[in-house]
Order: sequence, then C-alpha cells, then structure tokens
Amino acid sequence: MSTYDTLRHFADSYGLAVMMVVFLGMAAWPFRPGARDRNDAAANMIFKGQDDGE
Repeated sequence: MSTYDTLRHFADSYGLAVMMVVFLGMAAWPFRPGARDRNDAAANMIFKGQDDGE
C-alpha cells in the first residue's frame, strides 16, 4: 500500500474520530463550571473604561 493510501485510510477512520473528539472538547470548553468568571470578564471587557454619561 502506498503512503497516500495509508494516510487516506487513517483520515477516513481514526482521523475523523480524533477530529470529532477535539471539536466536541473545544465546543464544550466554555461551558465548564470554572469558566464562568473568565467568560463574564471577556464579555464585559469591551465596556471597560467607557463613561455612561455623554
């Protein structure tokens, strides 16, 4: 079997499974319990230093 066939077989089977696990892990990362403070800080960062009065 050639190198191309070997890499294609890996990508079609194990590579797809690895990419799916990585995607699910990255998609779930912001929703973990310890991330609430960092997510709130990131969401409100754009308002830091702005005055409410115009």
